[in-house]
Amino acid sequence: MKTIIAFGISTLILGFASQSFATGLYTCEASDRSSWQSTDQLKEKMLADGWQEVRRVKEDGGCYEAYGTTAEGQPVEAYFHPVTLEMLLVARRGEILFRKN
Repeated sequence: MKTIIAFGISTLILGFASQSFATGLYTCEASDRSSWQSTDQLKEKMLADGWQEVRRVKEDGGCYEAYGTTAEGQPVEAYFHPVTLEMLLVARRGEILFRKN
């Protein structure tokens, strides 16, 4: 019985811990997924805004997380709001280069 209780507690702790590490550097407020723009629209916007390259876009923490190269040639990780495609955060090797207030 103690083993089952210990296993249950361990599972709960790991569940909460994994949720806290599920997102990266930024978290977006919840919004209806039907209102999200597509990742292709984000890629087009980034390139139109002068990004040299967009390597990957994925969902993370309710945001779009994009990996690409800025107009200045810096490889970065950036977070965008999935509805407005507004840039929220840009980081390079863990250093925050831009964060929307």
